[in-house]
Amino acid sequence: MMDRLLIQIECPCSGGRSNPLLLLAVLVGTWLLIHGLRLAFRKAGAGAMNKSKKIAIVAVLAVAVVAVIAAKRHNSRPQGMTHPEQADAVEHQVTAHRPAELTGQGRPVLIDLGAGTCIPCKMMAPILADLKTEYAGVMDVHYLDVHENPDLITLYGIRVIPTQIFYDALGKEMFRHEGFLSKDDILTRWKELGVDLVSQP
Repeated sequence: MMDRLLIQIECPCSGGRSNPLLLLAVLVGTWLLIHGLRLAFRKAGAGAMNKSKKIAIVAVLAVAVVAVIAAKRHNSRPQGMTHPEQADAVEHQVTAHRPAELTGQGRPVLIDLGAGTCIPCKMMAPILADLKTEYAGVMDVHYLDVHENPDLITLYGIRVIPTQIFYDALGKEMFRHEGFLSKDDILTRWKELGVDLVSQP
C-alpha cells in the first residue's frame, strides 16, 4: 500500500499520475467562490438569497466535478503510451528487473530508476542513452520505470526518483544517488569509486 502511495505522490511539476496540488487548488477555489458569494448575498438581502444561493452552489459544484473528472481522464492514460519526449527513456528500458539479473556480468553497472512522467527523469534520459552507447561493452546502463513496475520501489528501496545505483563488476552495490545526476558527475563518481572506464571509439 505504501509503495503505491509513493508512486502516486510526486512533485506536482513532474506531471505524475496524481497531482495533489490540482485537487487542493480546486477545493480552495471552490471554498473561496462560495465564501465570496455568501458575502455578496448578505449585501443583496435575504429575499434574493435563497434562490440565487442554490443556483450558485449548484454551479460551483458542477465546475468542481468537471475539473476533477477532467483531471482523472488526463491521468488515466494507458501506461503503455508515451509522449515523444519520453521515447529516449523508454527505448533503453530493460525487461529484467532484479539486481541479480542486471549485475555481476563482469562489467560495472549503472541502474537508473525513474518514470516517464518525472521531469528530472526525462532530463536523465539522454545522459543514460549517451553513456549506454559510449561505454558499450565497458559498462552496462539500465533504466527501470517505477510506474510500469511498482514492485521496483520495494525491491531497490527507492525513496525518490530518479535514483541512480552504481554496482561493481561482481554485482555489489557501491553507491546510490537520489535526484538528477549529470554525465560528468556520473563519470567522476565512477573514478572516485576506483572504477576506470574506457569509452569505446
